[in-house]
Amino acid sequence: MITYEKLNEQNHRITELSNILSYLLKDRSMCDTDSCCDLFYNYVDLVKEHVEMVDTNMYTELLTSPDEKINNVAKNFMSGSVEIKKILKGFSKKWCATKNKNALKIKSHEKFLKETNELFDLVLQRIQDETEHLYPLVRSLT
Repeated sequence: MITYEKLNEQNHRITELSNILSYLLKDRSMCDTDSCCDLFYNYVDLVKEHVEMVDTNMYTELLTSPDEKINNVAKNFMSGSVEIKKILKGFSKKWCATKNKNALKIKSHEKFLKETNELFDLVLQRIQDETEHLYPLVRSLT
């Protein structure tokens, strides 16, 4: 079983990377640096790992509850996980080179920046929803 401490550490790291990358990626010349690419790929991997960890460890209690509202919370978060995974996969396919090359494929910096910021906003909103709604609900049932 995953601890809330570990989940919160992941959330903190994802938020931190989002903030750093938001700043760095504004400068087109930074997008091609190895350091920035390393951070970016680290971010993508961490988000995938976090979503998978939440999916694996958080919904059992909610789905087995006799309360339909609690079941719906789990279903909504599970649906959100599917959507985030889908968006991350599409984003990675569009903007990320093969992992061995550790580079980004940016033809339009403006479009890349817009889509990256949308991704960051989506993930940060998910983290906030987990922290404010999912974790307290699971805690109340265990």
